[in-house]
Amino acid sequence: LKVLVTGAAGQIAYSLLYSIANGDVFGKDQSVTLVMLDIAPMAGVLEGVVMELQDCALPSLKIALQVTIYQQIYEVNLTLVISTTTVEEAFADIDYAILVGAMPRRQGMERKDLLKANAKIFKEQGQALDKFAKKTVKVLVVGNPANTNCLIALTAAPSIPKDNFTCLTRLDQNRAQSQIAARLGVSNDCVSNVIIWGNHSSTQYPDVAHASVKCGDTESSVVSCVKDDNWLNGEFITTVQKRGGAVIAARKLSSAMSAAKAICDHVRDWHFGTKGDKWTSMGIYSNGSNYGIKEGIIYSVPVRIAPGGAFTAVTGLSISDFARSKMDETAEELFGEKLMAMEFMS
Repeated sequence: LKVLVTGAAGQIAYSLLYSIANGDVFGKDQSVTLVMLDIAPMAGVLEGVVMELQDCALPSLKIALQVTIYQQIYEVNLTLVISTTTVEEAFADIDYAILVGAMPRRQGMERKDLLKANAKIFKEQGQALDKFAKKTVKVLVVGNPANTNCLIALTAAPSIPKDNFTCLTRLDQNRAQSQIAARLGVSNDCVSNVIIWGNHSSTQYPDVAHASVKCGDTESSVVSCVKDDNWLNGEFITTVQKRGGAVIAARKLSSAMSAAKAICDHVRDWHFGTKGDKWTSMGIYSNGSNYGIKEGIIYSVPVRIAPGGAFTAVTGLSISDFARSKMDETAEELFGEKLMAMEFMS
């Protein structure tokens, strides 16, 4: 597998790259070529990241094939690490593209400002995917606003199937899951089938109406265990919706460690598949057939994934009037972002 991580000199990648190189995402026995891309001014930082991967003393690591001024290639028994600032090389024949690199959200920054700054980046990366990557490439967009950046990249890569593009809402799912687990005093892995509907923004709808919690051999609904609809329909939702902003306010930087963990979770599930009747949330292209969401946006829904990556949206879930209003609100925001994006792309 050839795996590209953009923004490889940034703070999210700093937590992410070790997990990929160590086999935590694709398995310990899977051969991986890890490609790290960032802008030319970050070439020295990329060199330092490669040094750190060496210094992790991973069992399979061995050193250096080739060194040039902007590029270093290190050979490993299981992992080949390529750091580059050249788009043509970075996107060539890749199997996975994890598009982390983007203008970061700063405190007080509006989403419109963020979208304008990133529209050009993701248009160019979509074009690079279209021109250089395998047509089977799986693309995960992380850089915010992730849903609309994903739509931009997808639009710029017409030769790649739309279902090969997803955006990250697993971080929101993990945040929601951890809030429920803390409320009930159970471990995080006891909570399953939380849903994130819509946009990775403050309009997203974290939904536990179909979620369950397992204690011992007993599995019960989250709603029946929490026994507090006011909390579930109020503070719980707003906490998850505003968690990214709360992290920025506290750290003066956006989420990094938790974002890297969520990326690993997302890609691992996309590669190996979900288990049994469990599902996960992913931002996918809306074709107009799921839960009344109109065609033409990247919208987070629950999906089940088969080994190898083919996913299907979970259908037939009952939707309350409250949920419907929340789902429509976040869809409206996404259509508004789409209009802005098309303007910025022209």
